[in-house]
Amino acid sequence: MRRELFEYELTLDRIASRPTAERDGGRLLVLSGEAEPFEHLAVRDLPRLLPPGALLVVNDTRVVPARLLGQKRDSGGRVEIFLVRSIGSATVEHGSSTFAAERWRALGRSSKPLRPGAAVVFGSDGALEARIVGRQADDLLDVELWSPARMPIADALEKLGHVPLPPYVRREDDADDRARYQTVFARVPGAVAAPTAGLHLSETLLERLREAGVELASVTLHVGLGTFQPVTAEDLDEHSMHAETFDVPEATALAIERARTRRAPVVAVGTTVVRALEAAADAARPGRVRGGGGETRLLIQPGYRFRVVDQLMTNFHLPGSTLLALVAAFGGRERVLAAYQAAIAEGYRFYSYGDAMLLRTRDPSGGSEGK
Repeated sequence: MRRELFEYELTLDRIASRPTAERDGGRLLVLSGEAEPFEHLAVRDLPRLLPPGALLVVNDTRVVPARLLGQKRDSGGRVEIFLVRSIGSATVEHGSSTFAAERWRALGRSSKPLRPGAAVVFGSDGALEARIVGRQADDLLDVELWSPARMPIADALEKLGHVPLPPYVRREDDADDRARYQTVFARVPGAVAAPTAGLHLSETLLERLREAGVELASVTLHVGLGTFQPVTAEDLDEHSMHAETFDVPEATALAIERARTRRAPVVAVGTTVVRALEAAADAARPGRVRGGGGETRLLIQPGYRFRVVDQLMTNFHLPGSTLLALVAAFGGRERVLAAYQAAIAEGYRFYSYGDAMLLRTRDPSGGSEGK
């Protein structure tokens, strides 16, 4: 479909630059059946909106402090490295010593192009170093990271890395973002952006959901570069999706099986959960998934046949984005865009730190046609 079909107008003052004071303090716009009006509620109303027995699936990926600010070793010139995806391990010889290293795909920015062989130092004590070892056709760099102090790379990133806030959050990250741009159930490091719908769920709200009879399960999908990349093609069919790695635990596959048996809805918290579950859908068993992992480049737009997910909680997304196309596929393009206009009129906050919507537009029937 053409990108222009997913456009809408939004002023900068509607973009949330900070989260709500309390994690579960956001607003919630609810879409139910086509003939039913929009409801303007709160995220804290979620336990009464989901039926007992519903299965709520979250993404337990953990955001890596992926934005690194350093200097070129030879010239002292400023360099920004944005880590995109871990691609393995390596060993680095530096002086007379050998160091364990990690290899990453990354974006790089400096006053002069970063070329293979360039060395970058991070931190006043040089606790982390990088070497550019290659450049891909899509301008991503291959970077080797190691610590001269032999600090674990994960620890060095926690010490020196910055929270990779999206570019529309027009400020530098601070200490509060370390906690608030991370879900309370974040477990598996690897994402360079948060699964933002999950940011609304506090420990208190999760406990209330359990008390209401809602079952919880998780998948892992490491949110990658595609989250930041705008669609430049006029037709979404021509847009190249970057691969994202995912894993659906066997326990989650079994939880979906139980939900199907009791005809309870599978509720995805965020578009990343939708992509993971739909990528793992079992063609031989409608509504079920296969446990295990892999990579997905799945692009969902109107006309897509949803096979697993029955309800969707999600934030408000950028105009013309693949994420908005996914939500439009789930709830109907015209109805979703009407909901966006209602949200704008009602003063909702948009994007990563903004408010949320709940789409209750499908029956737990083990798969249904996209609108």
